[in-house]
Formats: sequence, C-alpha cells, structure tokens
Amino acid sequence: MPDVRMPRLSDTMTEGILSQWLKHEGEQVSRGDVLAEIETDKATMELEADDSGVLTRILVEPGTTVPIGQPIAVIGEPDATAPQAAAAPAAAAPAAAAPQPTRPPAAAPAAPRSVEVRTSPLARAIAREHGLDIATITGTGPGGRIVRADVQDAVAARDRATTPPAGSAAPGSGDTEVRLNSIRRITAQRLTESAAAPHFYLTSVVDAQPLLALRSELNTQLAGATGAPRISVTDLLVCACAIALRAHPGVNSSWAGDHLVQRGQVNIGLAVALPDGLIVPVIRDADRKGVRAIASEAHALSDRARAGKLTLEEFSGGTFTISNLGMYGVDHFTAVINPPEAAILAVGAARDEPVVRDGELVAGTTMKLTLTIDHRVLDGAAAAAFLRDLVGLLEQPLRILA
Repeated sequence: MPDVRMPRLSDTMTEGILSQWLKHEGEQVSRGDVLAEIETDKATMELEADDSGVLTRILVEPGTTVPIGQPIAVIGEPDATAPQAAAAPAAAAPAAAAPQPTRPPAAAPAAPRSVEVRTSPLARAIAREHGLDIATITGTGPGGRIVRADVQDAVAARDRATTPPAGSAAPGSGDTEVRLNSIRRITAQRLTESAAAPHFYLTSVVDAQPLLALRSELNTQLAGATGAPRISVTDLLVCACAIALRAHPGVNSSWAGDHLVQRGQVNIGLAVALPDGLIVPVIRDADRKGVRAIASEAHALSDRARAGKLTLEEFSGGTFTISNLGMYGVDHFTAVINPPEAAILAVGAARDEPVVRDGELVAGTTMKLTLTIDHRVLDGAAAAAFLRDLVGLLEQPLRILA
C-alpha cells in the first residue's frame, strides 16, 4: 500500500502543518484528487493524490506539524478497509463484558473526538503554536465551535496581560491591534532569516533617457498588436539583469552553509505589493526570453498574484529579485535579500536632472539602482562589476534586444 508523505512544497520548506483533510478514511480517491490542505512556510497549498485507491488510513490529525517525507496517510486497495470495518463491532465488546474491569469501555476514546468537533484544525494549530490550551478557550462558532478568531483573541488577551518586551510599544488608549495574516507572518520569518546574512550595498546612477526612449518606441510599435501588453521599465530591467546574471554567475548563486551553489537557471523574481503583504512571482529562464515574452509573463504573474491565484511553481525557485518602487516616487532605497538568493536590486524613480553627455551638460533623466548583496557569497569587486555591466546595458539598451 503506497504511503502519502508530507511533500516539499517550497524550496525552503522543512515541515508543514496538516491544516485539514478533504477526504475521509474509506473514501475512494483517484490520482490528482485533492486529499488535504498543507500550510507551508509560504502559503496554504493543496496536497494531491499520486495514486488511485481507497484512503485506508489517516495517520496525522489536522493541525499537526509534520516534517517533509513523513507518512501522513495510506492509500490501498478497496478491500483494504474490510478489516477495519470488521473490527468496529469488536471495539464495543469490552463495554458489554462486565467481568473485564481493567479494560476501558468503548466510549472512553470518544473524548478527543468531541474536541475535534468543536474546534477547527487551524484553531488547534494556532493554539499549539502559541502554547495555549485549546480547552480553556470559549468558542463563538456554530454550536460553540472554537474558530481561528477565538484563538487569536485569546493570544491577544494573554499578550496584553504580560509586560511588553524591551523596545516595544505598550498598548495605549485608542490603539488598534492588527492580526498578522499568513503572508505577513511568513514574510516576517523570511526577513528575519535574511537579517542573519551580512549585507552590503552598492548604488549607481543610470542615465535612463535612452532606456525610456526605447520603451516608448517599442510600445509605439506594439500599439496595433492584438493582446500585446505595454512594455514597462521593469520588463526591460528583467531583460538587462538576465543578461548580466548570465555573464556574472557568481551573483546568480546561493549560500549553502559549507559551499556555494551557482544556479543553473536565471529565474528573476518581481516583488509585487498586495493589500495584505508582499509576494515575489518568478520569471523562469529569463535569459532565454525576449522582452515581449517577459512583458506578457510579468503582466500575467502580477494579475495572478493580486488575485491570489499563483501556483507554487510561479512563486518559488527564484535566483535574483528586482524590487521597483519608482512608481511610488521613491528616489532611492535599499532592499532586503530574499533568501536563499544572494542579491536583490532596488530601483528608484526616473527623475529629470542635468547629466553630462559627450562632455556637455544637458537635460537628462536619471534613475538610481541599489544592489544588496550577501557578503558570504560575493565580495565588493565582483558585485561592482555586475552593477557596472548592468548600468552599461541600461544606458545602451539596444544591447538588451540583441
């Protein structure tokens, strides 16, 4: 009988929370059916069956944290459920057999199931995470069921009753507590991981007028093309970064403890702001795609990200990230590395400023780029060479299209 195991659903995942089962023991399943929901370090994902048969045994209760690779259920042949069905009447026998006082009555094991009925799996997981006894929480759901909001309220009440940690603000009159959603919580975890890496920063100023002129010309040419998205500055940045990463594989690398990993693909992530957090969809093999293909893919990924419809494949596996805040009028900023990547590029707004061109001071447009680098992976000179070549591509943008 094949085991259903906790899968690795993201490149940084080491364990997952079995949020809820969508199939029951004894139920027929087919390959591709969704068996359960798994909460990973990035999102809640669906677990699909790799085999067809009957879900003969569920080994893990909802709300349990399980390491990747550990069995969580068994799928067997249809007749595999027969012994379990036959065993059901036998379980009741001790209740009727008075001469066996040392054996508990059949009704004794039912107590845990009553808790399952009145709590949601996610509520149990949150209570366990915060060290709360679920039985002490009053449920406000149907029939007194304990739901997520009840546990979060209990956590907030406990935190209010304790002394705030050093450096934090004590709740005051008129303050409002905002609960963390999963995206915000996971983002905080990832940024904390990133802070462990020694960062350094390099900034260059780009003469962006040629780049903007090329963008305008491309959009004029594509104006009559059916379904062709407009080319953005970010699209051209992706193309330029892909070319530069191919020429500087050290930047397209990761720290792996006792060695470095040079990535075989150039997969560029684009930071997308959502109302409830940040997500980074990934353009795979960006160095093998033209600007129109990248523009189309970036547009589709951004739409799917905002609609909450990205698949795991679409927001994992990145090797380098671009964060562009120019559209918000931000001139310059530093971005935090998205682990396990070694670098991230922060892009500011294009501003009209005087520039020196061919030895003369003329009106121009500039844009600031700041590269954040993991110093364990790269030294200053190697990162500076990458940034120099990237600036050269942006200032002579026809090379991007070659």
